[in-house]
Amino acid sequence: MPLFPTRPLNIQPYFGHRSRSRLILSARALRMKEANFERQSTLGAIGTMLGQFISHEVAGIAVTLTVQGKDGAILSHEMVSDEEGFVHFDVALEPEWSLPEHPAWEVVHLHWEGAEGLQQVDAHVLAPGADGRLAVISDIDDTIIETGITGGIGSVARNWDRVFAQMPHQRTVVPGAATFYNEIGGMEATGERETPSERLTATKRPFFYVSSSPWNLFSYLVAFQRMRGLPLGPIKLRDWGLNRETFGKSSHGSHKEAAIADILAMYPEMKFALIGDDTQGDFPAFANAVSQFPGQIAAVFMRTVSSEALAPEEEQAIATIREAGIPLWMGEDYATGLEFLAANGFTPSGETQQIVKTVDRVPDAEADTGADTAGDHTPAG
Repeated sequence: MPLFPTRPLNIQPYFGHRSRSRLILSARALRMKEANFERQSTLGAIGTMLGQFISHEVAGIAVTLTVQGKDGAILSHEMVSDEEGFVHFDVALEPEWSLPEHPAWEVVHLHWEGAEGLQQVDAHVLAPGADGRLAVISDIDDTIIETGITGGIGSVARNWDRVFAQMPHQRTVVPGAATFYNEIGGMEATGERETPSERLTATKRPFFYVSSSPWNLFSYLVAFQRMRGLPLGPIKLRDWGLNRETFGKSSHGSHKEAAIADILAMYPEMKFALIGDDTQGDFPAFANAVSQFPGQIAAVFMRTVSSEALAPEEEQAIATIREAGIPLWMGEDYATGLEFLAANGFTPSGETQQIVKTVDRVPDAEADTGADTAGDHTPAG
């Protein structure tokens, strides 16, 4: 018996992305009340959050993706939702599609048959710019949003209110994250917005987010990013349950390793800066990317959150990153991260000095700065 049989069937699109030859987009068929993330009482907030988790997924729904190419041709591709309600489109673009000059959000359409006939919803797909040489892959939990969940299920219990009773505007952004992310993205920080714009604006350097949070929190996380003035980008989430398998560090790391590998493989011509923290397997996941995709990682930024000593595999991951000659920043706050960016010539107006040497191997920049990319860039203390 469906939990919410009278609620309308909707297709929830997630942010997609494309290259010249592939388009990736996921969506989910749900019977679910539209979330209201405005200010409300504690009980109202709990009800809203429970509504995000207690959803009714609908299997067997035929969903059609339609995309209009630059030449006016319509590409159409159909998939049927699985037992969790998901449809995952991975569409070949043949012949290859050109990229916009600068990163841009493109609009595609999803169609399905509902109680009131044929329905449609717009979905957004990020297209990195043809001029782009550098992109960013970032974690979310304790990297841009404070969770306090740095241990197992016990830490979730201690911080239940953050997970189940706080709206996006009540959640704490990691101090300095908006400024740091917009700096590395090549944009000026816009500050916090009580009523975020519906318009999607791409940063000069495209962002991708990889998180162990559940797909149920997609709309919540996007609302948080918009309200805090953080760059938007495709978010790679996962199925989630309240169990050890979900909260274990190895589980976080394996999910992130696969998601990061998929992104890097899709954009072999681009370099990536990786941003994470030391609580959910980011070090091993980033080191795996360094080993599996030599030459594609431009820099690694790691926020230190946990009070626990680094595990042996994390120590080994740090060694792998350093041995590859990749600039590595480790620090508790993004203020020192900004100093690292400034020292390496990472500015909103252009890719210069240290990072551009990693990305473009520019001999003139090498001669001008005289800096050593293989050195230890971890701030003392």
